[in-house]
Amino acid sequence: MTSLSYFDGDAECEAYVALPSGPGPHSCVLIAPNWVGQTAWDNNVADKLAALGYVAIAIDVYGKGRRGDPAGDNSALMGPWVADRAALRRRLIAAVDAAAALPQVDDERMAIIGYCFGGLCALDVARACDPRIKAAVSFHGIYNPGLGAAGPITAKVLALHGWEDPYTPPQDHHALAAEMTAAGADWQIHAYGGTYHSFTNEHANAPGTAMYSPDADRRSWAAMTGLLAEVL
Repeated sequence: MTSLSYFDGDAECEAYVALPSGPGPHSCVLIAPNWVGQTAWDNNVADKLAALGYVAIAIDVYGKGRRGDPAGDNSALMGPWVADRAALRRRLIAAVDAAAALPQVDDERMAIIGYCFGGLCALDVARACDPRIKAAVSFHGIYNPGLGAAGPITAKVLALHGWEDPYTPPQDHHALAAEMTAAGADWQIHAYGGTYHSFTNEHANAPGTAMYSPDADRRSWAAMTGLLAEVL
């Protein structure tokens, strides 16, 4: 494990880097966190991906030292970024640039995954049409297109979703499918029946809203790692 400091303008960000064994360069997977911001939970995901042979980086969207409350409402932190998608895109591409500059990283084999708000971040990186990004994976994410695609989407897009998630109703799936098709993307949407928001988070326990699902967690991880193996 190591940390990676990088800047978006004057704002310092600090990511968590998990390295695989071997000299590299290796494929790289960025992990965009939920609305709490980058925490030990995201770092654990990075460690799991590093064990599979990837340089895995839990990125920092909010900035160094800015984190929310895992048990609280973090709208005040997330809201400005959802409202200003141009600023969010710049912050995310700053993370891609910092990762690509690492000597252990093959900058032609990169992907991004994200959870909840991080799912929106992953989709926004796909919408940025950065050729370094070969796949973008959203776990129980938000689909609001914001700026829309900067051109043809070249990353393969995978959205993994609980069908009962109240934050992303069925019509949002249709809208995402139409958007991705119009942008020429290779896309998939996997929906898990009887499954709610935050289904990958073992601490989620809000009946009817956000609930952990061991089955959906396992199946979505398999879908994600399958896509990474395909494109990286």
